[in-house]
Amino acid sequence: MHQQPWPKHGGVVILTTLKVPKTGGIPTTKASVLRWLKHEGDIVKVGEAVVELETEKVSYELESPIAGVLLKIVAGESVQVPVGGPLCHIGQPDDLVPAGKE
Repeated sequence: MHQQPWPKHGGVVILTTLKVPKTGGIPTTKASVLRWLKHEGDIVKVGEAVVELETEKVSYELESPIAGVLLKIVAGESVQVPVGGPLCHIGQPDDLVPAGKE
């Protein structure tokens, strides 16, 4: 998870980038996106499953660390993403994902 402030009409936009986590005790360098449980524009709650990932050893659902709106899916289904790589951006309904953050 990464939060980055961006200028927004005199205020600040805080986008959270959901990233592939390092799995505890399992040496892995990447995960595959099995399926998205939420879609762009969907409201997400803290602790709600957003995406299902799979490594060589395990499949699991990744939960949202914040409440907001899934603004942009960066990694599509069946795509392999390295540990620490971005999956999606979560923010507030009127937030825009700045260019270069895809």
